[in-house]
Amino acid sequence: MRKKLEGNGLWESSRMMLPEHKVAINEHEKALRNRERVELDEQEWENVARLVTESLQQRHSITLRLFHPLEELTVAGIVDRVDQLKGRFMVDGEWFSIRDIEGAAIE
Repeated sequence: MRKKLEGNGLWESSRMMLPEHKVAINEHEKALRNRERVELDEQEWENVARLVTESLQQRHSITLRLFHPLEELTVAGIVDRVDQLKGRFMVDGEWFSIRDIEGAAIE
């Protein structure tokens, strides 16, 4: 009995984990990794619009930071099209939502 209570003995002797516990722990860790959406102010939106237009018209390469709930997403390339009606733009043949833009820079 003495050995069980030494150090971390009490926890060492009870290592049982139910599948429900494991699922709950994994869901909690996933929730901690979720990112919050960044809201841009009017001046930042004007800067992003100017850089996207410059990339579209002058064929300059642009780097865009986009929102993704689990990771930091960066898109680099030349803007091919902008569809304002559907709120999206195309970079190198792939469509992205305009509302997901968190920042932009010309390379």
